[in-house]
Amino acid sequence: MAKKRRPQTKAAAPQIKDGEIPVVGAREPCPCGSGRRYKACHGRSAAHAVTELVQRPFEGLRGECDWVALRELVPAATVELKLKDGLPEGVPSVTLATVLPMAWPALRRDNGAVLLGLQNDTASGDLSRDLADTLRRALAAEPGTPVAAERAAADGPRLQDLLDPAAPFEPQVHSGFEFWVEDAENATGEVAASLERANAAAIPTARLDGLEGAYWCETPEKNHLRWVMDHPEEKLLDALARLHAAGTSALGEGTRLVGSFRAHGLVVPVWDLPSGMAADDVAKPAAAFAERLAAALATDAPLTAEERRARGGLTNRQVTLS
Repeated sequence: MAKKRRPQTKAAAPQIKDGEIPVVGAREPCPCGSGRRYKACHGRSAAHAVTELVQRPFEGLRGECDWVALRELVPAATVELKLKDGLPEGVPSVTLATVLPMAWPALRRDNGAVLLGLQNDTASGDLSRDLADTLRRALAAEPGTPVAAERAAADGPRLQDLLDPAAPFEPQVHSGFEFWVEDAENATGEVAASLERANAAAIPTARLDGLEGAYWCETPEKNHLRWVMDHPEEKLLDALARLHAAGTSALGEGTRLVGSFRAHGLVVPVWDLPSGMAADDVAKPAAAFAERLAAALATDAPLTAEERRARGGLTNRQVTLS
């Protein structure tokens, strides 16, 4: 026997437009008056919008490739940020950090300086807007306090609105997390123990000078070069395939282009390197590869059969980084 449908006492109420649907609990009745739960009604499209909003959140920022690398690849790094309107009174500096203690979104030091954490979960589909909201709240926070995560307003500013577009973006990669505390050399007790634990888990990483988005890292079995590139994806994959088919995609003896992955709308080619190949050793071969890649990117000729096979092999070998 079919269940009787309960009368909807609010059915005659004016219908709320899609853009006006407030966020409610997933199991609560949808405010549109449909009688369905929010999760199964307007909540479905809202959840989809959250995940689909911005594919390249750092597009338009100086150093987009390095932003992506610091977000996804680099354990410990900092960058001094410049604001369009200058620093507020009482804030001597603003520093972007890959991660902060306790995974805090941001921290206002005792001296008023602001640290903004990059490797945090965010509440919306626009990482840039979430970070900008955290930054604004950190600038106004009391000195000596962390800043909690909150949902940013949908019409709030983005990093592109707050940061000085002319200021250089120059990451400083660290071997550990001593930048967390102002006097790390004299840290004792739990602070020293926390630093030791964090440092032990950090993979040795270095940025290649003069090559935006290129980062060497050391792992127990082999080393890697992971290079965030902002070229259009299809054109970049074609160019990599041309070089791979020609036998010029490697970075020297014992090295191999093993594939690529996507991060925040950009493609990240990955090379395996011998365990004895340090960052300084790969810098010159990588610069030479950049020249070969530029020439391949400038080629518009259709891919040959061999190049198409190489392209298929590269796209099938996706690298998952832990």
